[in-house]
Amino acid sequence: MLVTVFFNAAFAQDLPISGHAAARDYPGAQLTPDANTEYKVLFDFAMADDNLDDPYPMLPLVARYVNTLANLGVPKENQKIAIVMHQGSGLIGLNNEEFKARHDGKDNPNIELIRQLHAAGVTFHLCGQGVLANKVDEKDLMDEIQVDYWALTTIIELGRQGYVILGG
Repeated sequence: MLVTVFFNAAFAQDLPISGHAAARDYPGAQLTPDANTEYKVLFDFAMADDNLDDPYPMLPLVARYVNTLANLGVPKENQKIAIVMHQGSGLIGLNNEEFKARHDGKDNPNIELIRQLHAAGVTFHLCGQGVLANKVDEKDLMDEIQVDYWALTTIIELGRQGYVILGG
């Protein structure tokens, strides 16, 4: 048991998302991620967030999941993690200038975490229908954000490709 604790504590400094811990070890857990398995997970971000001081509430959860997989030895190539943003969450991917223009001068608190997650391999899918409805110009989005046709078609397509869908 001590060996596992020391291994994970030493490995924790190499986690892909800084400032976010992996899930804590639970010795003897019956189910844990397997390093040889490909994990295809789609996080469905649909709720609005009026707190403009902190990142969108689900982003830290995704960061913890990415770090947990890494901490348990799942290689990056086996982590296929996607986020679809629509309805109330769609504006979290605005660049800082546009976010400030739409939110009374407030900085976008999501930028750093979106960049870290993207660097770790997470893909971000924004609903094109929401882009149209909210009159967003693609140049006002962060480079890490991909605009898809419609959130519903993205969810269905990634589900068809074997992604497990969480949230919504």
